Amino acid sequence: MRKPELVSAIADKAGLTKQQAGRVLNAILDEITVAMEKNDTVSLVGFGSFSQRHRGARTGKNPQTGAEMQISASNTVAFKAGKQLKDAVNS
Repeated sequence: MRKPELVSAIADKAGLTKQQAGRVLNAILDEITVAMEKNDTVSLVGFGSFSQRHRGARTGKNPQTGAEMQISASNTVAFKAGKQLKDAVNS
């Protein structure tokens, strides 16, 4: 499912126009992004939680040449699925 399809589904279920649903979805995504920038955790009970994780610097290999290269440290976003989401996927 892509973003336009998700907007349509939200509009249908919530009785909103597609424009309103698009603004709601964008607001949610913006707030999750702001929380990740602040290194906060976003928990949606039953669905899951988003958190920021740090990856340390490491040595990797260039897949084309096989030469070793240094990969710098970075932050990434992790998602841990909640119980309801896990159960829905596994049923």
